[in-house]
Amino acid sequence: MKTFSAFITAHAKAIVAIWLIIFLAMAYFALQLPGKLQGDGFFVEADHTYVTNELAENFDLPSDTILIVFDPAEDQQMKDTLKKLDSIKDIHSIQSPLEDSSLRKDDIAYAMVHLKNDVENLSDIVENVRSLIEEDGVSITGGPVISADINTASQKDLASAEAIGLPIAIVVLLLAFGTVIASILPIIIGVVTVVTAFGIMTLLSGSVNLSIFVLNIVPMLGLALSIDFALLFINRYREERAHTSIVQAIQTAIQTAGRSIIFSAVCVMIGLGAMIVIDVEIFHNIALGGTIVVLLAVLSGLTLLPATMMLLGDKLNKWRLIRIKPGGANRWRGFAGFVMKHPIAIVISALLLLGIGMLPLKDIQLTIPQVDSLPTKYDARAAYDKLDETFGLGESSTLYLLAERKEGWEDAEGRELIYAIQEKLLKDSLVTNVSTVYTAANIQTPEELSTSLAIPQIAEQLKSVMNTFSKDTQLFIPITIDAAGSSTTAQKFARSWMDQDLGVDFALGGPAKFNQEIFDEIANKIVLAIAIIIVSTFFILMLAFRSILIPLKAIIMNIIGLSSAFGILVYIFQYGHFGIEAGPIVLIIPVIVFCLVFGLSMDYEVFLISRIQEEYLKGADNTHATIDGLTSTSRIITSAALIMIVITGAFAFTDVMPVKQIGVGIAIAVAIDATIIRLMLVPSLMKLFGDWNWWLPFSKKSK
Repeated sequence: MKTFSAFITAHAKAIVAIWLIIFLAMAYFALQLPGKLQGDGFFVEADHTYVTNELAENFDLPSDTILIVFDPAEDQQMKDTLKKLDSIKDIHSIQSPLEDSSLRKDDIAYAMVHLKNDVENLSDIVENVRSLIEEDGVSITGGPVISADINTASQKDLASAEAIGLPIAIVVLLLAFGTVIASILPIIIGVVTVVTAFGIMTLLSGSVNLSIFVLNIVPMLGLALSIDFALLFINRYREERAHTSIVQAIQTAIQTAGRSIIFSAVCVMIGLGAMIVIDVEIFHNIALGGTIVVLLAVLSGLTLLPATMMLLGDKLNKWRLIRIKPGGANRWRGFAGFVMKHPIAIVISALLLLGIGMLPLKDIQLTIPQVDSLPTKYDARAAYDKLDETFGLGESSTLYLLAERKEGWEDAEGRELIYAIQEKLLKDSLVTNVSTVYTAANIQTPEELSTSLAIPQIAEQLKSVMNTFSKDTQLFIPITIDAAGSSTTAQKFARSWMDQDLGVDFALGGPAKFNQEIFDEIANKIVLAIAIIIVSTFFILMLAFRSILIPLKAIIMNIIGLSSAFGILVYIFQYGHFGIEAGPIVLIIPVIVFCLVFGLSMDYEVFLISRIQEEYLKGADNTHATIDGLTSTSRIITSAALIMIVITGAFAFTDVMPVKQIGVGIAIAVAIDATIIRLMLVPSLMKLFGDWNWWLPFSKKSK
C-alpha cells in the first residue's frame, strides 16, 4: 500500500483527469440504461420456460398479452378502438369482447391483445398501443404494461429517493465534518461511482438480461457505500493532518483506512457472490450490478477521492458552517464506561429488545411480486384491479401440460393415453377444466373418437381439432385449477403433479409452475448461500483478529439482529402499519437484505474490533482496550450508519413495493446493527469474555 499511496499523491492531476473522462463517457451510456431493462428478474431456466417456448414455437401460443379495458363498454367504441391496432405489426391476434361474451360483464369489457413471440422490446409496443388509443378513454393492463409501468416508476423512485436522501446525507456529513467542501466531496464520489456503474451495465446489457430493479438497488448500494468509504477516509485523513503534511496524511489514510475499505468491500462482495448460487435471474443481476458498483466504490474511494483531496489541499476545510466540539469523545467515553460497568444488564436488555422485534417473524408470508408492486395511482394497477373484481382473474389459473411421445398422438394407443391423462387430471378436486380433443369435440370415450375418425366427413374436422392440441410428437393440455397462480395451493398442485406417472414424459408450465420453481429454487439454495457467507466471514474474521470467539459472536449477533429486522419488516408491511397497505413480503427481500447487510455490518464490526485490538496489543487490558476502541470509533460508526440509513431508508417514500421493502429492510437492519449490536452487545460481550476474546487454538498468546 505504501507504493500505491505514493503513486496516488504523485499523479493526482492525471488521476482526476482520467476519472473525468471515464465519468463523461459512462454518463452517455448510463442515460440509455432504463431502455435496456426488461422484466422483473423473476426468471429461472426450468420447465415453465421450456414449456412456454415450445408452445410459442410449435403451437403458436402467444407468451405476452395486453388487456384493453372498456368502462363503460360501448360496441362502437370497442370496434373503433380495436380497429386502430391494425397498424401494429407485432400483434399476433385479438380476442374481442364483441365476439367473446366471456370478456364482457355488466358494463365492463376487455379485449386480449396477443403479441407475437419474436417481439424484442415489449415496452415500445406498450407505448405504441397507448399512443394509439389514449384519446379513447380506455385503460390498458397486463404483464407487459405492468412491467413498463414498474420501469417508469423505478426511474421516478430513484429521482425521489435521491431528492430525499442526498440532502439529508449532506446534513449528516456536515455534522461529522463541519465544512461544506468536505461534506459535498463524498456525494460527488458517490455520484461518479453510480453513474459509471450504470454505464458499464448498459454496455453489458447486450449479453445479459437486466431486471428493472437494478435501477434502484445499484444506486442504493453504490451511494451508501461510496459515502461511507469517503467518510471513513476523510476522517482518518483529518486525524493525520493534525500533525503531518497533506501528502503524508493522504498516504497514511490510504494505508490505514484504505485497508478497512478493501476489507469492507470484500465482505459485501461475499454476500453478493453468495447470491449467484440461487439460479434466479434477479439475484444474478443484483450480484453483477452490486459487484460492479462495490468495486467502483473501492476504486474511486482509493484513487479519485485522495487525488481530489490532494488538489484541494486545506481547501477541504473551506466554508465551515459547524464547529465540531471536542467534548464528543468524552461523552462516548462515559457511555463506554457505563457499558463496562453493567454488561449483564445490557446484554439482557439488548436481547430482550431484539427478541420483541423477532416476534412478528412467525407470521411472515412471502410472495413473488405481481401487479400489487405498483401503487393504485397507476392506470395499469387500477385497470387490473377492476378486471379482477369483475371477472375474478385471480381466482383461478391455467397450467399447460406438455407431453412428448416419440410415436406421436394420432394412433389408437396415443388417443387412449390422451384420454387417460385427461381423466386422471379431472379426478383431482382442484381441477375445474381440462382441454383436449375429447372436451373440445364433446366426445366421451376413445372408442367414440375412433368411430368418428372412421367417417371421412367428420374425420377432417376432428383432425383440425386434434392439431390444435398435438403436433408431431408433442401434446399440450391446458388445465384450469381453482386457485390463484401465486397461491401456495397452486404451487403444491404443480409440485405434486410433477411426481405423477402419466405413462409418458411431460413438463408443466404456467403461473403456478413458474411460482413453484422460483420458490423451490430459493428454498433449495438459500442454505448454501447463507453457509458460504457465514463460513467465509468466520475465516476472514478469524485470520484478521486471530480469534475464535470474535467471529462466532459477530455471526451470531448478525443473525439475531437480522432476524429482528425481518420481524419489524413484517410488522410494518405485512401487518400494515405507518400508513402502509398491508401485504405479504416480497420473496427476494429476506435473501437480498441478509446477503447485503451481513457484509455491510462486518464493516462496523471490523472498524470497532480492530481499534480495540490495536489498544489491546499496545498493552491495555481487555476492558480499557474496549473502552478506548468504543470511544474512538463510535462517532464515525454512528455517522456512517446514519448515512446508510438515510440513503436506503429514503426508498421508503417510493412507489414500487419491492424497492420500498428492500430500502426499509436495509435501513432497519443497519440501524439495529449500529446501535443495539455494535454499541451495546459487542462491548458488553467483550467485557464478559475478557481475555478469552483473543484466544486462538495452537497459537501463541496475543498478549
